[in-house]
Amino acid sequence: MSDRTLTEAGPSGTDRAAAASPHVDAGDEGYSKDLKSRHINMIAIGGAIGTGLFLGAGGRLAGAGPSLAIAYAVCGVFAFFVVRALGELVLYRPSSGAFVSYAREFMGEKGAYTAGWLYFLNWSTTTVADITAAATYAHFWAMFSDVPQWILALIALSVVLAANLISVRYFGEMEFWFSIVKVAALVAFMLVGIYLVATSHEIDGHTPGLSTITDNGGLFPSGVLPMLLVIQGVVFAYASVELCGVAAGETENPEKIMPKAINSIMWRVGVFYVGSVVLLALLLPYTAYSGDQSPFVTVFDKLGIPGTAGIMNLVVLTAALSSLNSGLYSTGRILRSMAMSGSAPKFTARMNKGKVPYGGVLFTASFGVAGVGLNYWMPGEAFEIVLNLASIGILGTWAMVMICSLLFWQRSRDGRVTRPGYRLPWAPYTQIVTLVFLVTVLVLMWCDGGVGRTTVQLLPLIAAALVGGWFLVRKRVAALAAARSDG
Repeated sequence: MSDRTLTEAGPSGTDRAAAASPHVDAGDEGYSKDLKSRHINMIAIGGAIGTGLFLGAGGRLAGAGPSLAIAYAVCGVFAFFVVRALGELVLYRPSSGAFVSYAREFMGEKGAYTAGWLYFLNWSTTTVADITAAATYAHFWAMFSDVPQWILALIALSVVLAANLISVRYFGEMEFWFSIVKVAALVAFMLVGIYLVATSHEIDGHTPGLSTITDNGGLFPSGVLPMLLVIQGVVFAYASVELCGVAAGETENPEKIMPKAINSIMWRVGVFYVGSVVLLALLLPYTAYSGDQSPFVTVFDKLGIPGTAGIMNLVVLTAALSSLNSGLYSTGRILRSMAMSGSAPKFTARMNKGKVPYGGVLFTASFGVAGVGLNYWMPGEAFEIVLNLASIGILGTWAMVMICSLLFWQRSRDGRVTRPGYRLPWAPYTQIVTLVFLVTVLVLMWCDGGVGRTTVQLLPLIAAALVGGWFLVRKRVAALAAARSDG
């Protein structure tokens, strides 16, 4: 069945599915529906474009060569599977608790607890990484060069936090314009890149074109292994694609908006990620790039165009603030869903007059404040320290989405639920293959050694923390569940 047919069948399928679902999530009550179609579309774009491309692609190109485009394409397919699976669940039952709410329905409270805290691990640590990155990028300009890194980190956190606490509309507007900046920068680069390749305009003694690849070791200049090892970093570049699923709970007519937004992610990944990397590989030899500089800045520097480095630095700063904005928004909603069932602190369920779950937003921001302290004591190592923990949260979140999708498919086979018209194709094989892929990424992280292996070694500690936390909250969870059933 084509995407168009599925999309058109969505509303009626959604109505049937909703009618068949007895599950009601208390955490969905009290939200406004202020996010419009343009917000959701740009949130979907922003979730698929971040610092992983603007900054991270340079070091990965230097390591894997032009084959990086293949890694982005492969990981992009699996990212699309994850968000498409979440989209089917959203059309079945829109929820601001997103995959935590679905884990509660299909896996019980233990599943919801695990899914929620893994997601919080991802974004609370990413918040620290984002304010660290924002402070680092701000130092590029002379006016900020003498300002301590921790002060810049605190300013970045304060500005984005204030916008998140006012109302969801402010979050949507901020994310809309952040995404506009990122997309405009990529489109401008691609137009310039295509022109340079088409006209064979010489760059730093090199003539752009296929010869740039073939004369410098080909597609795999260092072999296939570097391309496989770099996949672990590429996965994290797609870490925010699930955000539009969380935003569905504050959207009017999600059955009309969500399919279009989710379906567009695939071609955006193809154009912006794969297309940009292909152009970078055609413009300069892979050895010209490094992890210390955005690859886009490298190209414009080689062209000798004045001022472009500052412009691109502004874009990368925007990407970091966009990620921070998204993290505060999504974890606030997820924590409220958990708090309403007893698996998160009670105060994270509180909402303000703007219908914002300020308790959860502030709880996440408190980890950002801890990150400000990390920037004070260890400004050089702060970014790498927190990025390792975030990686575990990302893989765990994606895995929980696919497990929920698999259990949903199983229940539909048993006749207990009805799948909406908008579906994850090729179920259950898609879910199984994606889960195998995520386990493979963990194996690649171990094989890569260094920080990757250290990250995998943290798994037992994270598992122990989750188990210990569950024993602390299980009585409250059971009491609230009993109260709901009595009601």
